[in-house]
Amino acid sequence: MAYSFHSDPVAAATEHSATGKIAEIFEDIRQTLDVEVVNLIWRHLATIPGGLEWVWTSLKPLYQGAAVRPAAYIRTHLPLPPVPAISRDALRAAGIDNGALTAIGEVLDSYQHTNALALVCLSAFLARFDRAMPPLETGERLTESVSAYMAPGRAALPQLVPLAEMPGALASLVHELNGFGEDKDPALTASMYRHLAHWPAYLVMVRTILAPLHESGELASLVAATRRLGDQAGAQAAGAIPTSMSQQPIEPALTAVRRFVRHPIARMTGICSLIRHATPN
Repeated sequence: MAYSFHSDPVAAATEHSATGKIAEIFEDIRQTLDVEVVNLIWRHLATIPGGLEWVWTSLKPLYQGAAVRPAAYIRTHLPLPPVPAISRDALRAAGIDNGALTAIGEVLDSYQHTNALALVCLSAFLARFDRAMPPLETGERLTESVSAYMAPGRAALPQLVPLAEMPGALASLVHELNGFGEDKDPALTASMYRHLAHWPAYLVMVRTILAPLHESGELASLVAATRRLGDQAGAQAAGAIPTSMSQQPIEPALTAVRRFVRHPIARMTGICSLIRHATPN
């Protein structure tokens, strides 16, 4: 099968080019998660023979049940550093009207929803199949104090802007933002920033919030805390993966999951929540 990449940072199938079983799984992901866009991790796994089917079939039951409450716990228990709120007047002065703010909010809500779920599910996948990971203590259950969670529902997100098609200054800004909070693997560009690149002035405001936290190490601490919560939730949820999935591991798929969950997913679960907290509804 041929794939077109649209400036993705790793080999990835595009949704419109997918056919056959890959297209069926992409649609199942959209329906199960109630989202319009298939995230990069799944599109990358589609380029690994057997990878997408193995990982998605293993984790679909978690997305439908076992991961929902732990993900809600993570969203509400992240140790977010205090940040100033972005004022509506500042947004209006930057040319961001109510319609643009609604669209920005839909991007943030979609990523805040799916990132936490992915963190739990993919961490559970590693706990179940990755022999390189040491056994984790499951600790206290992460679902005891979770109130009812209302998923944001499906929203039509704006087109992903390829880095190569951005003006140079905007591409540099996205690259800089992507490095905030990262310690070892900044090469995977978070899709959220590419969706938000339709509003460069908003990304400038986001930079003013994140830059000092990156310099102080507070973002790194947030990402590390998010990883720990993901590890704990994943260890607790791993038992919900069907025992029928105990096939021989597909090593490239394991490597991909490990890379994504330890870096962009853990990083953006925390940072997206922080940005959402600072942005008016």
